[in-house]
Amino acid sequence: MTSFTAPKGTFDTLPPDSATFLAVRDALTAPLRRAGYGYIETPIFEDTALFARGVGESTDVVSKEMYTFTDRKERSLSLRPELTAGLMRAFIEHKLYSGQLPVKLYAVGSNFRYEQPQAGRYRHFTQVDMEALGVDDPALDAEVVALAVAGFRELGLTDFDLLMTSLGDAECRPQYREKLQSFLAGLDLDEETRRRAEINPLRVLDDKRPDVAAQLAEAPLMVDHLCDPCQRHYDEVRQYLTDLGVEWQEAPRLVRGLDYYTKTTFEFVHNGLGAQSAIGGGGRYDGLSKQLGGPDVSGIGYAVGVDRTLLALRAEGLVGDAPSRVAAFVVPLGDAARRRGLALVTELRNAGVPADFAFGGKGLKGAMKAADRSGARYAVVLGERDLADGTAQLKDLTTAEQRAVPLTDLARTVKELLS
Repeated sequence: MTSFTAPKGTFDTLPPDSATFLAVRDALTAPLRRAGYGYIETPIFEDTALFARGVGESTDVVSKEMYTFTDRKERSLSLRPELTAGLMRAFIEHKLYSGQLPVKLYAVGSNFRYEQPQAGRYRHFTQVDMEALGVDDPALDAEVVALAVAGFRELGLTDFDLLMTSLGDAECRPQYREKLQSFLAGLDLDEETRRRAEINPLRVLDDKRPDVAAQLAEAPLMVDHLCDPCQRHYDEVRQYLTDLGVEWQEAPRLVRGLDYYTKTTFEFVHNGLGAQSAIGGGGRYDGLSKQLGGPDVSGIGYAVGVDRTLLALRAEGLVGDAPSRVAAFVVPLGDAARRRGLALVTELRNAGVPADFAFGGKGLKGAMKAADRSGARYAVVLGERDLADGTAQLKDLTTAEQRAVPLTDLARTVKELLS
């Protein structure tokens, strides 16, 4: 019979490495929880039109990379390629805008894109996503950027850069768009790139091919054509970041891969990851709610790749051995000891001590090997004589020291030793 493997471009996150994955996820979300962001979870698939309208039909994400299928009632659905559109749909559907603003949300989940698999880029990936909705305030932009920086710093990352620019708004971008299209019309571009220039010319600035990039050297830049309100907004964001001690690099050619960004736009890149250096990014999207049928309110947010952040940590040598999943391992000798030992495991866990049990009826030698493999600090050996005395043998697996401890005091003793 043929065995199955994970689909191409996907991977399994397995213990003990999964403990590090969870630690990274929790560290990235910790600053958000402290800042009052509430957790939200949305479906892993949505109406295809949500992504077409919200992310942008001209983007590679929608036009080439989505996993789209038709359900039994002939409705077109897609696995989510990103989290913002689904969160905005929930914001509108449940009228979250009718309460206190800004609405602060965060989510953690898998996304799916049909991309060419390569190092650091897969067809399914996990992101921490946050959104602050309903208020257009440069101070909020600065808070959002600073929270992402705080997440990276919480993990100890240092070798990353914050790239930032402004993409203007509905007032100044159309005029810039005309200037850019006029410039692009005079270049020697292939037909597909010319079509992209007609639909979304800013995406052409993101072209990495050397022959195209060379022709774009003199292209007009959005940051040089901002209207006065957008310029003031961007100036204030940068001043707030300076006040917060957050450093950034001006990146006037920065174009995120999604169409909804306006004004403040940013990306985090890590210097140890080669060509696929982005570990997160985001920006403001003041027209997205209205575009999806909701009220005309502003929003800003970012997404950080958990998998990519983990690669960055490894590049900086910050990932050590995965922590042990248990601290105590109960080794019973005999049937009576097995019954009491299983109850003892529960007592340890209820006291807050991660504990496991020598399942499978192993003898002393095999059970102690299992205790060593578990990574536990202490083995709790329970034999018939110990039961009769109301004690257990507590063995420190790092020093081999062993002593008898009353069963009634065991959980408290182990917890104190671990503290």
